[in-house]
Amino acid sequence: QVRLVESGGGLVQTGGSLRLSCANSGQNLHHYAMGWFRQTPGSKREFVAAVHVNGVDTYYQDSVKGRFTISRGNAKNTVTLQMNSLKSDDTAVYYCAATVLDHGLGEQEYDYWGQGTQVTVSS
Repeated sequence: QVRLVESGGGLVQTGGSLRLSCANSGQNLHHYAMGWFRQTPGSKREFVAAVHVNGVDTYYQDSVKGRFTISRGNAKNTVTLQMNSLKSDDTAVYYCAATVLDHGLGEQEYDYWGQGTQVTVSS
């Protein structure tokens, strides 16, 4: 069973950092490719970052390249998103997702979703 729970969101100033975590209360996530998406009010959910099921290959939206890092945690059932040099445009609800595909860049490719965690970047 896959039940994803995000944590680590909050309020941070421009230029600051946050570390989001996604944990599964059931089986470990080793067999799933994982992704992070974000959504602001009135907008579609957009891709942020993903990690291949191999745990090595990673993918990023252009606007976060060099600032965000996705990785699998030491525990097999966690995935993290380290966010540095945060900007006001990064303000959104962030969602963790899992897919049975080897990797996914689109919302429709993911099978399981967390409830989301709010990230607010203030200037």
